[in-house]
Amino acid sequence: MPTRVKICGLTEPERVEQAGRLGAAYLGFVFYPPSPRALDPARARELLAAVPETAEAVGLLVDASNHEIETLLEAVPLDLLQLHGYESPERVAEIGLRFGCRVIKALRVETADDLATVAAYAATADMILFDAKPPRDAAWPGGHGLPFDWRLLEGMGLARPWLLAGGLDAGNVAAALALTGAPIVDVSSGVESRPGVKNPDRLDAFFAAVTRADEDSAR
Repeated sequence: MPTRVKICGLTEPERVEQAGRLGAAYLGFVFYPPSPRALDPARARELLAAVPETAEAVGLLVDASNHEIETLLEAVPLDLLQLHGYESPERVAEIGLRFGCRVIKALRVETADDLATVAAYAATADMILFDAKPPRDAAWPGGHGLPFDWRLLEGMGLARPWLLAGGLDAGNVAAALALTGAPIVDVSSGVESRPGVKNPDRLDAFFAAVTRADEDSAR
């Protein structure tokens, strides 16, 4: 099955349209104010108008309250919620049941110890995202362009779909796929000119690199 791609942190309709045209399976929108990629609901609705039927819209939240989630979903028609904070497995389950929305839980990885909670989260989330731990002084939890040791995910067998994130770009995504066999790759800063501004040439190059990696693995 071809590797699916998620583009996160989209802020411009032209790049939403381009990512959809290139075949992105998931288009991510950030709703966490400290992030340079953050959107308000009105802007997000404008961007979602450019999301093709072939892609799903993902809203990224960080330790959001029930009121914040309810308000967001009333204003923005999202397909999935991506929880990128310190939500517990129980909280992940609660959000999925309460709001009837599929949930991606992001786990921050630096060492093998950080994978100890995978089974607990896989039992409550619809999808698991493995991302690099952010710098200790970071104001937001993802999109820093930092990879982690992908060898930690070698042989990762999950009943749930899972995503690989953290420092991916056109130059390294093939190596990441070869090591991990990730079914879905998630990129943000690796296709940007600067935080929050996706670069059309880098988007093209990333999708081309994923396609080449799939073709090479099929040989």
